[in-house]
Amino acid sequence: MYNRPNRAVGLLLKIMGTLSLIIGGVGIILPLLPTTPFLLLAAVCYARSSERWYRWLLTNRWFGEYIRNWHEGRGIPMKTKALSILFLILTMGYSAAVVVPFFIGKVGLILIAICVSMHILSFPTLEPDAGA
Repeated sequence: MYNRPNRAVGLLLKIMGTLSLIIGGVGIILPLLPTTPFLLLAAVCYARSSERWYRWLLTNRWFGEYIRNWHEGRGIPMKTKALSILFLILTMGYSAAVVVPFFIGKVGLILIAICVSMHILSFPTLEPDAGA
C-alpha cells in the first residue's frame, strides 16, 4: 500500500493523518464523534506517506486494534459497544434533560441517540477469542 509521494504531498498526508488520528482519539472518549472512520483515514494517509508511520499506527496499543479489527472484518468488542452506548445515553440524556430547552430539540437528541445506538449495534461483535 505504501508508495513514495513527493515531499509536499507526503507532508500534507502526514498532517491530514495526524489530524484524523487526533479526532479519532477524541472519538474514543466522546460517543458522538466516530472513532473508526477517522482512524481509517489516518491509516490511509500514513500508508501513502510513510511506511514507518503506518506501521507505528497499526502496532499502536490504543489505535492499532481498531484498524486491524476493521480491516480483518472481525467487528467491535461487546465491551466497546456497551460503553459507547452507555456514554451516548448519558451525554444525550443529560443534554435532552438539562441543556436543551426546546421540546423539538429534546426529541431530536433522543432520536439521534436511538439511531446511533442502532448503528453501533449493527456492526458485527468481536468475539473475545477472535482477537487473539
